[in-house]
Amino acid sequence: MEQTTSVDGTIIAWERNGSGPPLLLVHGTGVDHTYWDSIVPELGQRFSVYAMDRRGRGRSGDSARYSMQREFEDVAAMIDSIPGPVDIVAHSYGALCTLEAALRATRIRRMVLYEPPIYTTVKVSYPAGILDRYHQYLSAGEPEKALLMMYEAARMPSDELDALRAHSSWGARLSAAPTIPREVISARQYALEPERFAGLRVPALLLVGEESLPFYKEAAEALRTALPRSRISVLPGEGHDAAITAPALVLKEVIRFLADARNGISSI
Repeated sequence: MEQTTSVDGTIIAWERNGSGPPLLLVHGTGVDHTYWDSIVPELGQRFSVYAMDRRGRGRSGDSARYSMQREFEDVAAMIDSIPGPVDIVAHSYGALCTLEAALRATRIRRMVLYEPPIYTTVKVSYPAGILDRYHQYLSAGEPEKALLMMYEAARMPSDELDALRAHSSWGARLSAAPTIPREVISARQYALEPERFAGLRVPALLLVGEESLPFYKEAAEALRTALPRSRISVLPGEGHDAAITAPALVLKEVIRFLADARNGISSI
């Protein structure tokens, strides 16, 4: 893997595959760049794919004190390190980081944001004391029990969870388990300020699963209103992790959207 240095000196590692226009992949909470394993081979036939490890997981470094702002800077640093205009596909918390990076970087051509966890009017509640129990499992050396408890609290369907556990990225999820609480807390503290994005001209495709939790759907609607050049595409029958449960469907949406940009045909 290759490396980029972020603003605070943290090393951000990334893996490159394929050839063609540059495409940056930004994974979500509790995993690393292997989250994209199911779609990288086909994307690599069309793009130079840069799959980063966000800080605190994979081969990237970390800082002693966590700040969501540093994650925004990490994505912006990746964009700045890649030659030419860059397309981005980002998932969940990584999509939130990409949204903010778009205000810090000037060479994003198009971006696909899959269900960034933006809390609007829909309330998402977790059982009392769940983070304490989560840390207890981690302290006992049982990250899998911690993850399964968290996914159950998030009402992840059993078939989706089975797909995650069978995927090549499950080991990375176990390794990244300690980073989940800080991202859950940070996402809940993030407030979307639409006026900050009024001048953002980057075309954006907002992916949302038909079966995803209501708060993801409302977040997509809030983003569609905030981003001047955006539209929503609903993935039928899918939830939060269609890149794993339905990679062909995600590839179809992503490639069509990015191909339109290269051909000068607007899909916005």
